Amino acid sequence: MENQPTTRTTTMNCRNCNATVTSNFCCDCGLPVQINRVDWHYIVHEIQHVLHFEKGILYTIKELLLRPGTSIHAFITTDRSRLVKPVLFIIVTSLIYTTIDHLFHIEQGYVNYNGPKNSPSVLIYNWIQSHYGYTNIIMGIFIALWLKLFYRVQGYNLFEILILLCFVMGMGMLIFSVFAMIEGFTGIHLMQISSILGLSYCTWAIGHFFDKTRVASYFKALGAYILGMATFSLFVFALGMLVDFIAS
Repeated sequence: MENQPTTRTTTMNCRNCNATVTSNFCCDCGLPVQINRVDWHYIVHEIQHVLHFEKGILYTIKELLLRPGTSIHAFITTDRSRLVKPVLFIIVTSLIYTTIDHLFHIEQGYVNYNGPKNSPSVLIYNWIQSHYGYTNIIMGIFIALWLKLFYRVQGYNLFEILILLCFVMGMGMLIFSVFAMIEGFTGIHLMQISSILGLSYCTWAIGHFFDKTRVASYFKALGAYILGMATFSLFVFALGMLVDFIAS
């Protein structure tokens, strides 16, 4: 009887979960056995991954422009692999706008804060102006509370509504970015127009998400969005006054 060749399997423990690994990936946590070095191939791959039209930011923008309600509803309920992560989306889009504003100083002609340069209130407003990504998430909480109240019969929880707002407000920041770029190159004042378009898009997208067939849905979306922004502004004003009072 001929001797049968023996197959030797190399085993090792996963660096992440310490499970026994016999293949290229850990069967428990999915971590690859070998991590490739960070080089220009890796950088190019990561850029292509972010911009990939099937599951990247370009695809997300296209879906949010054409069918925001349908695509966001699918992300929440069935498929979370096709759109980029909502928090990442709003932070990246806010960073794009902040970068354009810093390059062209767009908001200097529109937003001015009166008060001592180093007063707590002015410092708070300056922080808001320099951190739109985090600010939009915080403001989204106030808007989400009003949306939760107005659309309470829909059954969405507060966190699902926040996911909706991350996508919608991220698109709003992209709208601001486009007009800020045009204004920076041409000198034509366009930010009032971008504000109207941004608010209109957010109203349409939110109404489309909750009930695209009813006109009342879009009016409730507009009311909740405006009330949310107003409530956030009052909160920031009250916080500034409180900090000023404590510091004085």
